[in-house]
Formats: sequence, C-alpha cells, structure tokens
Amino acid sequence: MSLVDLARHIQDSRGLAHKRDIDAVVSGLGLGAGAIAVGDDCAAIPDGDGFLLLAIEGFINDFVAAEPWFAGYCGVMVNVSDIAAMGGRPTAVVDALWSRDAAHARPLMEGLAAGAAAYGVPIVGGHSNTRNTGEQLSVAILGRAKSLLTSFDARPGEVLLAAIDLRGRYREPHPYWDASSGAPGARLRADIELLPAIAEAGLARAAKDISMAGAVGTALMLLECSGLGADLDPARIPRPEGVALERWLISFPSFGYIFSVAPNKVAAVEARFAQAGIACAAFGTTNASGLVRLSDATGAVPLWDFAASPLIGCGPPREEFARHA
Repeated sequence: MSLVDLARHIQDSRGLAHKRDIDAVVSGLGLGAGAIAVGDDCAAIPDGDGFLLLAIEGFINDFVAAEPWFAGYCGVMVNVSDIAAMGGRPTAVVDALWSRDAAHARPLMEGLAAGAAAYGVPIVGGHSNTRNTGEQLSVAILGRAKSLLTSFDARPGEVLLAAIDLRGRYREPHPYWDASSGAPGARLRADIELLPAIAEAGLARAAKDISMAGAVGTALMLLECSGLGADLDPARIPRPEGVALERWLISFPSFGYIFSVAPNKVAAVEARFAQAGIACAAFGTTNASGLVRLSDATGAVPLWDFAASPLIGCGPPREEFARHA
C-alpha cells in the first residue's frame, strides 16, 4: 500500500473506530477535570510512596462467542498488560461473566483460570450469571506502581519505540497475534517485569499498551494525551516474517508496547528487550505540532491533526494543539 492508502486503512479500521467512541464517553461523564488523569491504560491513584492502578476490560460479544477460552485467557492477559504499561505489577483480578447456561460458561472460566495461572495473578471474586441470553465478559484488575509510565509524559524530540513479541501466531481469522497462550508462564512473567523495571530505572516516562487500535493507533492515543505530533515510519515497526504491513498495523499483539524515550536512553531500552528475545525498534520522532504524519523515504502524508479533531478526547483542548500548528 502507498502511504496515503495506509493512512486511510488505519483511519477506517474497526479498532480505531472503537477508540473514537471514548471521546463521547469522556465528555458525557465530564471526566478529566479531577486529580486522576483519564486516558491512560489504568487509573493511577496516589497511595503512600507509589500508586494504586485500577483498570477494566470488556470484550466484544462476537469475539467471546467465537473464542470463549481465549476470551477468558485474554481477560487476565490484557489487564496485566495494562498494569505493566503503567510501570506497575498486578495484584489481583475480578471478573463479570454472563452466559446462557453453565456449559457455555465453562470455557470462559477455564480460560480465565489458565490466564491467572500463567501470569501468577489471583482471581479474587466477581459476578456471574448463567441465565443470560448469551455470553459476555469483562474483567477488572488492581495493581501497584512505584514509578509511573503514562500516556501524558512524552516530550517533543523523543524517539517512539515499539516493543513486540513476535514469537506467536494469528488466531485466524481474527487480527489477534497470540504470543502468550503457548508460552511458558515463567517467561511471560519475566517479560511483564521488564516494564516496571524500565520505569524504576528512569529509562522512560511515557508508554502505552498496544491495543486493538494497532501500533500506530496506540501511538496516536499516546501522542494526543501528551499534546504532541510525530512523524511515524510504519514499516519500521517490528513485524512477523510473512505478515503484510497493512494487516499488522491493525492487529492486536498479546505483548506489545509503545514508548516515548529520550534519545540518549533508546539503546538501553532496546537492549533490555533484546536480552528477552523481544523485538524493539524506533519508528518515529515526537514534535510539538499536534500533527501526526506517516512517512518514509518517499515523503510524508497526514494521518491525524489533533487541532482539527480529537481521537479519544483525553489530551489538551483543541486550541492548545492549534497554537502548536
């Protein structure tokens, strides 16, 4: 695809459309005016010498119907990833599960139990109903961080890094890259520990978990929260061999993070992931413009202008972006 086609492909993706829905919820509930920043992977609540981290994930019904075991497993996996993206460590999860009967609930519960065992995170309660019209799942998590990684602390002139575990496979025909369910639990837990270790070593301040919006869409959310623009080269994002770029850019990897890192700390962050066998590469540079462009050796095309339109509505007011334009 050309850069123009790639930009349109990302803008029109289902994952990014779901993220655009956040803007209406944020404004409708009047969020963002309090002491707790809204728009991060978790709510970070000051507590003693650190932060309590609180997050929740709900799952699309067609995914739950098609992949009930994996949906249950993801209930733990994606929440643990959100905690890690904030520089934290998970404490416990609770789930809310609806199903038409006990038989249909069973694979969801088995997946939840498998995820809890793999990541070493206990399930400590929740809500269940086996007399519903179909299957639905949401899972919440509590964690703790000593030093935060956030979506709000990127700075102009930093390097955007993508760290992604490529040791997996697609769960066809879905855009889900599974590098987790077949991996040893000890390795999964060690890989998650990389994130709080990076935060506590002062190697990065800003990070975000790659979500269903894909790597570029996730970078957009981080940039909006930090009030920044960037030039992004999507072809430099680590990608499994044989996977088309247009598919990869709207895929959800089970282990994937975007970091904004000062240039003099890039090598140290890359080295930590390399030691763990996780691909990590620079794919962009931040700036103060509020305009995000896709670029390569042939030129650049606009992807998103925050002065013209919010994405999730959790960044500075549009007029602040307009001053930078």
